[in-house]
Amino acid sequence: MANQSTVREFVLMGFSDDPDLKMLHSVTFLIVYVTALTGNCLIIAAMATDHHLHTPMYFFLVNLSLLDICSISTTVPKSIAVSLTNNKGISFAGCVTQIFLMVMFVGGELALLTIMAYDRYIAICHPLQYRLIMNLNTCIQMVSISFICNLINGLLQTSMTFRLNFCMSNMIGQYFCDIPQLQKISCTDTKINQILILVLGFFLASFIFTFILASYIYIFLSVMKIPSVQSRYKVFSTCIPHLAVFFLFITTAVFSFMRPKSLSSPSVDLLSAVLYTTLPPVLNPIIYSFRNKDLQKALKKILNKIMNLLHHYKN
Repeated sequence: MANQSTVREFVLMGFSDDPDLKMLHSVTFLIVYVTALTGNCLIIAAMATDHHLHTPMYFFLVNLSLLDICSISTTVPKSIAVSLTNNKGISFAGCVTQIFLMVMFVGGELALLTIMAYDRYIAICHPLQYRLIMNLNTCIQMVSISFICNLINGLLQTSMTFRLNFCMSNMIGQYFCDIPQLQKISCTDTKINQILILVLGFFLASFIFTFILASYIYIFLSVMKIPSVQSRYKVFSTCIPHLAVFFLFITTAVFSFMRPKSLSSPSVDLLSAVLYTTLPPVLNPIIYSFRNKDLQKALKKILNKIMNLLHHYKN
């Protein structure tokens, strides 16, 4: 890449230089990171140890938890290290890696949420064919295809971003390497990059929103045909967590990337980035386990085992 000769390192300018605020940021981000890791690891452990949860819905949920762990691990640990060491630099290669991984993991989460909407549609609208349609091979193929597509998208977005020249400034107004912030400090015309992101984002968002909306319209119509109110409630309870997670993800992402320029400022940019990079990984396990009795039972078993082990070591 030609611009490697002009910029060898970027400087992350996201948070304050005040020592007290830096310590507050470090502690807050550490709590957020540990919470996200704990919640998502417990979800994965519950699926792995309870055979009742070996179904397509939970298979996709495990993959979503893995992506949550990967996405938050791409940005937050580096930000904590920056605050603790007062070294704001990130290498050119490190910045490339952050951009690539964030695009791939965030895209992967969006793809999985779309697949999970299809899974709920088949389970509710075609229950007799569910096991035939959503077999293990199909689930693996769907996840694999989404991974390959987002790998290609990550490579495309990263290569387009780092074809730009950064000869004027190397200071990024964010706590991690972010494509919009890199475009701001580039001394190359970024119109093509902006158009590419806008076009891809528009078509992708339109397809996903339409697909999920159509799925839930069919689901709603099918559920309303169920005579029992209790059965309706039980069916809806499997859909509400997915919808909550989807809207959490979409609202934070839209606020970050598609808000008008009049609402853009360094502090708002920073807040929006914190929301879409940290909020979904922390809240997703809570949302999915809140009203899911099977998952709650599996989590209680794991927590009881952990408490028994700790009690055993104390004695």
